[in-house]
Amino acid sequence: MITIIHGDDVANSRKYYLSEREKVANPVIFAAEKVTLSDLMQVFEGGRLFSDNKKVFIENFFSKKKASKEYDEIIDYLKQIQENGEIFFWEEKEITAKKISVFKKLISKVFKFPQNLFLFLDSIKPGNGKTLISLFHKTIETAEPEMIFFMLIRQLRIILALSDKSSSSQIDELKRLAPWQKSKLQKQASFFSQKQLIDLYKKLFEIDLAIKTGKSSLNLIQAIDFFLLSI
Repeated sequence: MITIIHGDDVANSRKYYLSEREKVANPVIFAAEKVTLSDLMQVFEGGRLFSDNKKVFIENFFSKKKASKEYDEIIDYLKQIQENGEIFFWEEKEITAKKISVFKKLISKVFKFPQNLFLFLDSIKPGNGKTLISLFHKTIETAEPEMIFFMLIRQLRIILALSDKSSSSQIDELKRLAPWQKSKLQKQASFFSQKQLIDLYKKLFEIDLAIKTGKSSLNLIQAIDFFLLSI
C-alpha cells in the first residue's frame, strides 16, 4: 500500500510522518534526490522485504525528484509492487491529485491549515486589535499557538518585503506567490508605513527570543494577545 502524506501544514504532516516511521523497528529511508530504481529493487527483492515486514519511507519525491526516465521507471516499479509492500511518501507541500493519480490505490493524507488562520492573517491591519484577538482565539481551537506564531512572523515578513519598493532582492516566499496572492498582500502592506512594519517585526523577534530564553513573564498566547493589541 502506498501512503502519501502532504499539505501546507508542514509541522503536523511531518509529525504524523515521523510517528509512522517511529513505529517501525528498521525503516528504510530515502531522500528524493538520492533514491534510485536499483536502490528500491535491492530493498524489495534482495532482502525478503515482505516477510521481514519492512516499510519504505521516501521524502519529497514528487516535489523534488526531477522528471526523467528514471523517475518514470521508479513510478512504474512502485505501481507493480504496491500491493505487496508498504511505501510512505512525505511531501513538504500539497501535491496535486493529477500527479499522484498514477497510483490506482493509495492513501492520501492531506494536512491543511484551518481556514480561520487565513482569515486571521488577512485581517492584520492598524486599529484592528480586538477583531484580531477574537480571530486568534478561534484559530487556536484547531491549531497550535506555535504554528500560528510562525505564520504571523511569515505574514509580517512578506508584507514588509512588499513595502520596500527600493529593494531589488526578493525573499523566497515572494518568489513562490501566485499573482493574486501577491496583489492581496500588497494591499495589506499599503495599510502600514514601512516604519510600522519594521517595528512590528522587531516586536515579534523580541517575543520569540523572550519565550525561547525563558525571559518572558507571559506565555506565548498572552504575548500574542498583547502584540495584536499594539498593531
